[in-house]
Amino acid sequence: MQLTAKGDAANLATSDGVVKQLLVAMKWTTAADFDVGAYWEAKDGKKGLVYFNEKGGLNTFPFIKAEKDAGVGDRGGDNREQMTIAKIPAEMAKVHLLAWDYGSVQRGQAARFAGSDLKLEIVEENGEKHEVTLATGEAGNVLHFATIDNTGAIGAKLVNKSKPSVLKGWPGKLEDLNGCIDA
Repeated sequence: MQLTAKGDAANLATSDGVVKQLLVAMKWTTAADFDVGAYWEAKDGKKGLVYFNEKGGLNTFPFIKAEKDAGVGDRGGDNREQMTIAKIPAEMAKVHLLAWDYGSVQRGQAARFAGSDLKLEIVEENGEKHEVTLATGEAGNVLHFATIDNTGAIGAKLVNKSKPSVLKGWPGKLEDLNGCIDA
């Protein structure tokens, strides 16, 4: 399913009330050093971040693992950063999928999101594919791309958020991202 507008949503398949095995791939060919991250929120209030520097794991909560860092040094070409979500258990409230332009964050400058071909592809365990594309021309160097919302009574849904924000010299502190998340 194509999620091209802010607010577009798709229901995710569940098995026994749990979303299982999602492959999240951020793709781009633009000459930029974009990074993908997952800012997660548990229903008990705990929060965390999985990204290239804090890779996470598939066998322990939050069941999210980041793969390699791509596009380092603003390389163009077939860039792909990938995360695997082994499952989204009942105690997980939300997983916010983020992108940032590493160099632009370090300089505190607006990123090249609008001029890029950046997109997210989420593939479910059953093979269902969802593509989330950027739906804003606003400037920023951190992008709240999409959210997997597991707070509904009928299961989890994937929502296009397309909310850019600006960080200056982010050193990787979770609390710095709080203002970048569009609840």
